[in-house]
Parts: sequence; C-alpha cells; structure tokens
Amino acid sequence: MTASSPAPGEPAASEVPIPGGASLARNAFHLVLGQAGTMVLGILFSAALGRTLGVGDFGLYFLITSFSNFALVLVDWGQQYFGIRAVARAPERGGELLGTGLVLRALGTALVCIPTGLSAWALGYDRRTIWFAVAFVALNLPLFLAQNFGVVFRGHDRMGLDATVSVTNRLAGLLLALLALGLGLGLGGVVISQGLAGCVALAMAVWLYRQVTSARLRFSRHAAREILAGGTALVTMNLATNVQPYIDAILLSEMVPKEAVGWYGAAKTLMGTLLAPSLILGAAAFPRLSRAAGNVEQFHREMRLADRPMVWLGGLAAVGTWHFADVAIRIVYGSKGHFAPAGIILSVFGLGLFLVFVDVLLGTAATAIGKATAFSLIKIATVVLATALELVLIPWFQRGYGNGGIGVVTAFVSCELLVFLGLLTLMPGGTAGPILLDGGRALLAAVATGALLHWLPPLSPWLEIPLCIAVFTVLSIMVGLVRRNDLRRLRAQFRRDPVESPATPAVDIRAP
Repeated sequence: MTASSPAPGEPAASEVPIPGGASLARNAFHLVLGQAGTMVLGILFSAALGRTLGVGDFGLYFLITSFSNFALVLVDWGQQYFGIRAVARAPERGGELLGTGLVLRALGTALVCIPTGLSAWALGYDRRTIWFAVAFVALNLPLFLAQNFGVVFRGHDRMGLDATVSVTNRLAGLLLALLALGLGLGLGGVVISQGLAGCVALAMAVWLYRQVTSARLRFSRHAAREILAGGTALVTMNLATNVQPYIDAILLSEMVPKEAVGWYGAAKTLMGTLLAPSLILGAAAFPRLSRAAGNVEQFHREMRLADRPMVWLGGLAAVGTWHFADVAIRIVYGSKGHFAPAGIILSVFGLGLFLVFVDVLLGTAATAIGKATAFSLIKIATVVLATALELVLIPWFQRGYGNGGIGVVTAFVSCELLVFLGLLTLMPGGTAGPILLDGGRALLAAVATGALLHWLPPLSPWLEIPLCIAVFTVLSIMVGLVRRNDLRRLRAQFRRDPVESPATPAVDIRAP
C-alpha cells in the first residue's frame, strides 16, 4: 500500500505514533454520547416541524436543506477531511489550518449564495423557494464555521468536544424553533432560528478551542494554497457523495406532488439518524487510519479494530429498520396517518443499510490512505446509474403506489452494492477477507433475527425492540461475530494510559 503524501511541513503518517491514550473505542464512546443527544434532539425537531408545518412545508424545508447542504459541501472544498488528517499528523499546525479554513469558509459561503438562488430559479422553483434556499445557505454560516473547529478537536482525538458543539447547536435549534413555531412565525421563523442556533454553537466551539490549546488562530496564504490544493481530490469525493441527495430532492420535487416530497423528507430525517452509528465509528477511526496509512500491518490492525463493531451495528440497524419503520414514523410524526407512507420508504432503505455501514468504513479507509480520487470515481459512476434508475422508478412507483419516494430508495439500495465492490478493490491486500467473513456472520444473524420476529405473534413495540436487540446479540455470539475477548478489549481501551503520546497532548476538558 502506498501512503498518501503528507502536506508540506507535515510529518509522514508512519512517523507519527498512534496514541494509546486516545483509543478508537473511547473516541467512539464520546461520539456516541454526543450523537445520542443530537439524535434525540433532531428527532424532536423533526417531529415538531412535521406536526406543525404540515406535509407541504415540511417537504419545502427538506428541499432547501438539500440545496444548502450541497452548496456548503462545495464551499468546504474537502478541508474537513484534509484538515483532520493534517492536524492528526502535525498537531502544532492546528491554529494555522483552522484559522485559514474559517476565512475560506466565510468567503466561500458568500460566493455560493447567488449561484444557489440562480440554480433554484433555473430549475423553475417559485420565488418563495428561491429566497428560502438562499437565506438558508447564508444563515448556516455560523454553524458551518463552528463545525470547522472539529479539524482541531478530531485531529487531537478529542471527539467529545466536537460532539459538544453538535449537541449545543441541536439543543439551541430545537428551543428556538419551538419558540418560532409557538409565535406562529412558520417556516421563515424556523429558518432564522437555525441561523441563531449556529451562532450559539460557534460561541461554544470558540470557548472549547481556548480550553484545549493556546495556539492563535491565524490566516496563512501558504496554508490556503495547501488546503485548496490538498482538498481538490477530497472535494471531488465529497461532491460525488453528496450530489445524490441533491439530485433526489430535485427529481422528487419535479416529478411528484409536494406531499410525496414531504413523506420522503420525513423518512430521510430518520435515515440520517440511523446512519449516525456508522458515521461515529468512521469519524473515530479516521485519524488512526490516517496515521497508519504508511504501515500495512498497522493499517490492518486498525481496520480490524473498527470492522466488527461496524458490521455488528450495521446488521442490527438493517433488521431493526426493516421491521420497525412504521413504528418509528408513527412515534415521530403522529398516528393521524399524514406521514404514514414514509414507513415503506424507510423499510426499503433498511434493506441497504448494512452495506451503507460497511461502505462508510471502507470509504473512510480509502480517504485515509490517499485514494479519495478513486473513491470519487466510484461514487460518480453510481450517481449516474442511480439517477438513471430514478428517472424510471420515481414515476413508476408514483403511478403504481402513489409514493415516488420508494423509487429513490430502491435505486439507492441497488447501487450500494456497486459502491461496496468498488471500495474493496481500493483496499490493500488482506483487508477484504476479514470484512467479508464478519459481514457474512452479521447478515446471517440479521436474517435469522428478522425471520424470528416475523414468525412471532404481534407484540408491543416496547417489548419487540428489546427482544430484537437481544436475539441479534445472542445470534452474533453464536456465529462468532461477537467474542468474549472483544468485551475485554473494549474495557481495556477505555483505560487511559498513564502517559499521553506526544501526538495527542493531554487535555483537561472531558466530554459530557
């Protein structure tokens, strides 16, 4: 395997020791705590919007967030991944890289506002949608800046601090949105409330940064050129990864009624929540995989460390989503049935969820070893294929079932296997075998769990959900996916080494 080339002034990956004190398990645990908070708050936020705004305006909110997310991925220009990797290898450069990145993000956001409005106008959206799309991009700047502090937090393996910023934003966003809805300000009030919440998150990020390091934030032209050059391959990957949701939103809004867009938006919100565990493990593994990029044996150890937890969670998430999708929709959006068609969209998504978990790990590994460009080409190929399928499947499912959103997730599931096979070809020799073996075990446990739940008489979801987790866990142990030494290793990794590695200085702040 060839290591990715370090940036100027940045030590080679193989020269930077992987810190024992900041373990993958503890990083993941910190992110789990944060994600649990953001997940609950995010679901409450989505429930409040869905129940108050109605299906139509909820669908519009989904549409403008899709515009904003895609625009800000372009503005980021891959600097999030590039910055984390660079800081993980050279922590002393954190102030320079972060300060430069903040300036680039601010300028970039200002530049994309007008193109965002023009693209919405060119696509034929009404004036209200156009103005909301532009305003949402502009008002997301404070949160966008706050998120960039994760370059330092994650580069130093302080995942809990990044999680704190996310929870702060979610909590402020929920409270301010509830206030706006209570005052009858509608969708406009919700959009403004999210901008104000981003300001609160930015203040929290600045405060935490000052507790972690005394390094002064500064702009550097050299660092700017380095970020723009080093992020080119990464932005291609990010655009390829994030362009599909943007295309999905546009095709749906053009080909189905606004209610169907709202159903898909409701399911999409829960999809993001379901993907959270994979993103947590991927984020926790990325700095360590980046450091191990120049050492094949060490890279295999790091992949093995992240592999089994990822496939175990993927199997459980897949069977749970397929079986309990309707329950989740009723709990979040109410039992009146306005959002009931979102349940089948979520169920179909569950069929491909296992592969998504595995692909997150493989994509993270590919980025860490400098193969982001090849990963981008795989994603671009699947985007083209998925879009072609959607052009056929969305109208077909809309005519036959009155729910074009099913066509979107069907195309997604069909293409995820191609992503998996393509990413396997990018991995160094010896990586694929353990993943395929553990993946087969997880799928076996998931299928057996789903069959058992299907054969059982109807039970209360509050009994059935714990039963699903327990059965899947027992079957995972039986097929050898979960072993006794895994639990011992997990406990051991949470014990802090008495001396921190020089690559990760000791920090007094503890994640909540």
